[in-house]
Amino acid sequence: MMKQLVLIAAFLTLATHMARADNCGKSREYLLGGLGGDLERSPQSYEGLFKICHATASMANVKDAYILKDGGIAVVAKQDNVAATAATLSQFCDAYPRATLHFLTRKELPQIKSIASVVKISSTSSTSCQKIKSTL
Repeated sequence: MMKQLVLIAAFLTLATHMARADNCGKSREYLLGGLGGDLERSPQSYEGLFKICHATASMANVKDAYILKDGGIAVVAKQDNVAATAATLSQFCDAYPRATLHFLTRKELPQIKSIASVVKISSTSSTSCQKIKSTL
């Protein structure tokens, strides 16, 4: 009985992680499939962003993650408070000092009806890790 509970718990954890990482794959496929129009970066760059997105999706405070057309990584936070956001941003920027993390705002969340609507969101309102690290 205990083994079954452990297996079920492991399966649910894996399934949750795979579902979050799946939106990284869906956004990559959308962009590289030409559905998002002209790319702002090289296809190889989006492949690199996919790896970053996948790793970001597994961070403690990240409910979901996406690759943005402009090269940012968008996330839906589990906890939307200053401490949790700061901890996630710190972890992300330590791991990816040249990347940009965009926390989807309450105003943007209702717009997430499809991958197409998410990848078009701009990360320009977010400060890049490179700028954050240079000001510290």
